[in-house]
Amino acid sequence: MMFKTILLAVLVMASVISDTVAKKKIVCYYASWTAYHEGLGKFDVPNINPALCTHVMYTFIGIKTTGDVLILDSWLDLPDGKDGYGRFTKLRQQSPDTKFMISMGGWNEGSFKYSEVAAKPNIRAQFVQNIVNFLKKYNFDGFDLVWEYPNQRGGSPADKQNFVALLKELKEALDKQGYSLSIAVSAPESSASLSYIISEVSKYVDFINLMTYDFNGAWNNFAAINAPLYRSSKETGNQIMFNVDSAVRYWLSQGAPSDKLIVGIPAYGRSFTLADHSNNGIGAPTIGPGIAGPYSKEADLFKKRLIM
Repeated sequence: MMFKTILLAVLVMASVISDTVAKKKIVCYYASWTAYHEGLGKFDVPNINPALCTHVMYTFIGIKTTGDVLILDSWLDLPDGKDGYGRFTKLRQQSPDTKFMISMGGWNEGSFKYSEVAAKPNIRAQFVQNIVNFLKKYNFDGFDLVWEYPNQRGGSPADKQNFVALLKELKEALDKQGYSLSIAVSAPESSASLSYIISEVSKYVDFINLMTYDFNGAWNNFAAINAPLYRSSKETGNQIMFNVDSAVRYWLSQGAPSDKLIVGIPAYGRSFTLADHSNNGIGAPTIGPGIAGPYSKEADLFKKRLIM
């Protein structure tokens, strides 16, 4: 599945959870760059209602091949600028039970740097310590790793095992400090099977955010739903994997515990330019993305602002 960083205000994730777990998780992603949007598209930290979420992720920070943390927008994020981190974690005063976490990675970060760090035990260990230091310095409650994706996009086959090793070391270090650890992962079997040893990955994280969206988009030559719940009876081949139901069933079949899986719900849609305006149903031929909207200014994307 092709996934790229989405220009959206908040991505709400609803938990797929067993009856034996008392408290469900509602994980919300805050896309910090939406603070730069104009008009009604602007979404800054004060627009977040943290009481609606059990966990809120501030996106994104990056990584260096040295294992250092890369701050992607120092003016927006740090105290000598707009102090995004500080204003974000102060939301704890409004909702003391909510966890405020930092998210690393995303589509624009790619895979190569993460592959390099995970492959070298000494740099991997330094990276783990750098994450602990970062969480302490900026008062976050945990760490969310969004490596897109191991063994893909510049990664290597060894990434699958190295990803497990990295998560194990992160979990051990973060547990000692009382921090949470989560990951966001490619959802459908066609991609996830390339990137993860799911039964092993699941052991070393508190929860797993399934990116059950971007199943379809302008990269196809036909119109289809961004995050369909079930497969269409007309779909064949790999296309039958590109829906929420199939993705969740695959992760469960590979050993992911149901109480750790969080199903992603996109707060945006995708648009297409039809080859024939009179043929406008699901599966209709397309010739490219839709026209870019006024807020994200990204073709193929439309969204509504969520006031949370």
